[in-house]
Amino acid sequence: MIVPLQGAQMLQMLEKSLKKYLPESLKVYGTIYHVNHGNPFNLKALVDKWPDFNTVVVRPQEQEMKDDLDFYTNTYQIYSKDPENCQEFLGSSEVINWKQHLQIQNCVFGHKYQSNNSSKTQEQEERNVMTGVLVALIANLIQVRVTWEKLPDLGSQSHLNKAIQNLASIHSLQVKHSENILYVVSETVRKLFPSLLDTKNLSPGSGKPKAINQEMFKLSSLDVTHAALVNKFWLFGGNERSQRFIERCIKNFPSSCVLGPEGTPASWTLMDQTGEMRMGGTVPQYRAQGLVSFVIYSQDQIMKKRGFPVYSHTDKSNTVMQKMSYSLQHLPMPCAWNQWICVPM
Repeated sequence: MIVPLQGAQMLQMLEKSLKKYLPESLKVYGTIYHVNHGNPFNLKALVDKWPDFNTVVVRPQEQEMKDDLDFYTNTYQIYSKDPENCQEFLGSSEVINWKQHLQIQNCVFGHKYQSNNSSKTQEQEERNVMTGVLVALIANLIQVRVTWEKLPDLGSQSHLNKAIQNLASIHSLQVKHSENILYVVSETVRKLFPSLLDTKNLSPGSGKPKAINQEMFKLSSLDVTHAALVNKFWLFGGNERSQRFIERCIKNFPSSCVLGPEGTPASWTLMDQTGEMRMGGTVPQYRAQGLVSFVIYSQDQIMKKRGFPVYSHTDKSNTVMQKMSYSLQHLPMPCAWNQWICVPM
């Protein structure tokens, strides 16, 4: 069964339901939050049944997906409470167009965060597992060493990955899977899933960055004319399709940058359709001056004032960004940020 969720009431019910499963549902929750606040990317939500859904997919409307090669647009956010049995739903052409270049994003760990039917003992055991992982992650972050290979694989990741790999094989797609560290700003954790917040694990101090030279640098926001610069330094960009995606994000969502003496952005960050802070960068001549910390903190404040959930992801090997995230009181989650890029062979 495929149920399209139409109308404000159903989408608000979905947002409320997804909140119970944070942080594992965060990628879909963040997307639905912004669907319910204007839906500037014209997205839609599909579930396998309603209201007691197992799997939800958020994706663009068909008319938005005209370019078969554009996986920046052809993006699907997935959350499943039953990843072992989601392959049939995901395999439907009405849910995912497996003939295109596409990407799938989700956040997942083994045990479900919320389980209404579980006993108190089981719930406590699950919390203990997650808390132990979280404490270990933060302890490693303090030393700027995150050892992800030692994280327990509790099942959900392998089931969802297997389903995606199977479907990609059926449709002759090559898959590139990446797993990254998911960070959530401490205030968002406190607001949405406070059981994962332990103030003893926050970095000391206020979480504010060091001051910058305000005579040389001016805080501002990105203009669509800056998209080419952002695209040039984005690790996953550098092409016409990525630039169009960046332009669309700048037009529709808040962004932050500092302008250098030349009057052009020296450092920046912006937000995508899922509500995630992404595509941050600094031009080479102004690196190692604390600009990116200042810009990310400024973006944090803008998003928090608007009531947005604030989160991001970082590559496992990027210890510089891990250290910066710790200093800004961004907390690593016990679930990973996952991406599957699928390209026809």
